[in-house]
Amino acid sequence: MAASSPPLLLFFFLFLLSSSSIPFSSSRTVPYEYSQIDTAFLDVSATLEQTLDVLSFSPQTLQEEPLETVAATAAAAPGSFLLRLHPRETLTEPTHEDYRSLVLTRLARDTARVDSLNAKLALALGNVTRSDLKPDRSRSSELLRPEDLSTPVMSGTSQGSGEYFSRVGVGSPPGQYYMVLDTGSDVNWLQCQPCADCYQQADPVYNPSASSTHRALTCGAPQCAALEVSSCRSNQCLYQVSYGDGSFTVGNFVTETLTFGNSGKVNDVALGCGHDNEGLFVGSAGLLGLGGGPLSLTNQIKTSSFSYCLVDRDSTKSSTLEFNTGGLAADSVTAPLVKNSKMDTFYYVGLTGMSVGGSLVSIPPSLFQMDDSGNGGIIVDSGTAITRLQTEAYNSLRDAFVKMTKNLKPASGFALFDTCYDFSSLSQVRVPTVSFHFAGGKALTLPAKNYLIPVDSAGTFCFAFAPTSSSMSIIGNVQQQGTRVAFDLASSLVGFSPNKC
Repeated sequence: MAASSPPLLLFFFLFLLSSSSIPFSSSRTVPYEYSQIDTAFLDVSATLEQTLDVLSFSPQTLQEEPLETVAATAAAAPGSFLLRLHPRETLTEPTHEDYRSLVLTRLARDTARVDSLNAKLALALGNVTRSDLKPDRSRSSELLRPEDLSTPVMSGTSQGSGEYFSRVGVGSPPGQYYMVLDTGSDVNWLQCQPCADCYQQADPVYNPSASSTHRALTCGAPQCAALEVSSCRSNQCLYQVSYGDGSFTVGNFVTETLTFGNSGKVNDVALGCGHDNEGLFVGSAGLLGLGGGPLSLTNQIKTSSFSYCLVDRDSTKSSTLEFNTGGLAADSVTAPLVKNSKMDTFYYVGLTGMSVGGSLVSIPPSLFQMDDSGNGGIIVDSGTAITRLQTEAYNSLRDAFVKMTKNLKPASGFALFDTCYDFSSLSQVRVPTVSFHFAGGKALTLPAKNYLIPVDSAGTFCFAFAPTSSSMSIIGNVQQQGTRVAFDLASSLVGFSPNKC
């Protein structure tokens, strides 16, 4: 009997090492490969519960939470404004039978978004012409047509990627409208009566005749001159913004008063009064452009800093969008903002590398750097969901992650994801950490839920990064969730503060 014990002990030990269930608590034995790397816990059960909740949430139950706490903090800062920030799914009626179809729709929007950003950059760099990006309309080859401004209201389709919304007052007296937050755009706009073609939105369409502060901009106004595409009719400025995926907004360029909850208002903000809006953001009334260009809201209200915190897109909670509420938090992971002389809209950041499980991945730093012609670099974007990395960088990151997760049960790829796992039998799982490393030596370590996301309600989770053939990489909002992202424009810094929503 004594002679048979060693083989049995050896078998039991090998069984522990080969187990696909990563220990759920510190009381369980840790596989040897996880003792050598940095790890994080993913709460599989809680995440899957959210996938079911988001399918049944009704926008009618949404209420604007009070801002007393942050408002009191910001009261000492002159010119500070605060707004509630909501995920897209809290504002639109559930239309998906299951979570899988919801994710597929999100990823389709995300692909359109990335195509739009790349088209915008290509146009700025002179790699394409504006006629290459012209929307395809069967009824006309021209967009800026006066006769379009009197035709009936029609519904559009959802091709855009508005993922987070704030409620903003427009006009005097102010009507309240849900507007998309977009750090990758400059021109502010909202749908406007009379509609030649308006998509469905949650709020009534803005009526300029009901506002005492609505003013049409003349063709000679500096705001009109700052538009990339404009026209003139009866000395009134017309604007057009195309998003590269075939979607666009067209109408009069005007000034209006914007009200930011109870924190204040700003007069004479230039924005588009869109009479013809197609393939855009169903649910929202329009868009707040928070990019770096001259017509963005951040530049028009002369903000020295702004920040946002994006709650999980499957959450019914909200957070805040804040302007001029102070510099970067003391515990921020900071990185330099990098200027692209050919594209002032995007917020480029100094990224030097990435790590998995605490070990740097072998990625040439040049893959994250911008060259003299404006190609390359990596931007922080609120509208893109999934972080896109140049293919070589993505492959190295993925391979490092896969190498450290051999004890996890693999699953088939899903849409743009090629690395997925079956967690259906687990309630909690331990996985290698993933971190961004920035110029200056700072590192941002992501929570596990910011890089392993569910794609159905059955337990399939995928590695939430994707390759891109573009020279420009993008840090998307899945990786930003639960982190306050603050842009200190005066100091050319961006700060990341986890758990500051």
